[in-house]
Amino acid sequence: MTDFDALERMLIGRGAVVQRIDPSTEPGTGMGWNIGFDWRGKARRLRLAVTRFDPPEQLSMAGRSDALDLTVTATTVALSRERSRVIFETEIKPRNVKARLMLQTAKLGKAQMDRRYQRRIEEFVQHMTARA
Repeated sequence: MTDFDALERMLIGRGAVVQRIDPSTEPGTGMGWNIGFDWRGKARRLRLAVTRFDPPEQLSMAGRSDALDLTVTATTVALSRERSRVIFETEIKPRNVKARLMLQTAKLGKAQMDRRYQRRIEEFVQHMTARA
């Protein structure tokens, strides 16, 4: 999960504009990106940074956009020598009233969003493990 080059390529493949903002070539805390993408017909910007880098157990990232604060934590738990479980935790906090209303509306379709999120995380993990 710490192959950030592959993650950047995956985002670019989905239509995002990705610009690394740190001078370091080695993955670690402080690594960050400016990400631009279209969502619901509007251009959005997100600044994302690695806040905790403890491979292979845990990776945390924090992001900030005009409307939202985002935290994503991925924790890997070894089940056996050949199997692991990855637990993704995502927290989204609104930064303005418009974002608060958007999140309240999204809660109405939470079950469908949870299924889509789970499917995307599965695709991401499969993509990353196929590279390993």
